[in-house]
Amino acid sequence: MQLVKTLNNRYSTKEFDVSKQISEADMESIKSLLQLSPSSTNVQPWHFVLATTEEGKARVAKAANGFYSFNESKVTNASAVVVFASKTEITEEYLQHVTDKEDEDGRFAEQEFKHANHAGRKIFVDMHKYDYKDLSHWTEKQVYLNLGSFLLGVASLGIDAIPMEGLDMKMLDEEFSLREKGFTSCVVVSLGYRSESDFNADLPKSRLDLAEIIEEV
Repeated sequence: MQLVKTLNNRYSTKEFDVSKQISEADMESIKSLLQLSPSSTNVQPWHFVLATTEEGKARVAKAANGFYSFNESKVTNASAVVVFASKTEITEEYLQHVTDKEDEDGRFAEQEFKHANHAGRKIFVDMHKYDYKDLSHWTEKQVYLNLGSFLLGVASLGIDAIPMEGLDMKMLDEEFSLREKGFTSCVVVSLGYRSESDFNADLPKSRLDLAEIIEEV
């Protein structure tokens, strides 16, 4: 199965080949991967900073300072870097915006379906906002759904990647004014092509045994 082969081949790239760059066509596919990810109730509570220039990568690399300096080269030597950010608040205005976009895209045969869909999505958002009081964690979960499909998607394109939480996220928020835009960064993914000297490239993949992690009933 090609999908399993892709999962077996992908790994967290520790060293990128600076001479190899992602093509413009693949960059367009990368943008589509970010856009087309699933999310709970299709709420899409995310924002992405895509850095492909040396200047852009240098701005992201500001967050690889001090304790996080071990990740600096993974940012600066990559072909592209994506900052994943989650919404800090989900307003009625935003929910209506999502519903209107769905309507524009032809998802509702009748207006009553549009209203019902909007009301249903609001129930889940309000549940996490008022009852569970975990809205920020819930929106971040949606971003990580995107991250998972993104890593598989870029691997299917033959592009190497490494997801990183080991960066100063507050600094990223400040550098790109994310909080003023209603977002906060949570993970960064560097993209490119592995260097021949990357020690992690040839190490065997290690996962817990199926019998340990899957209970068949």
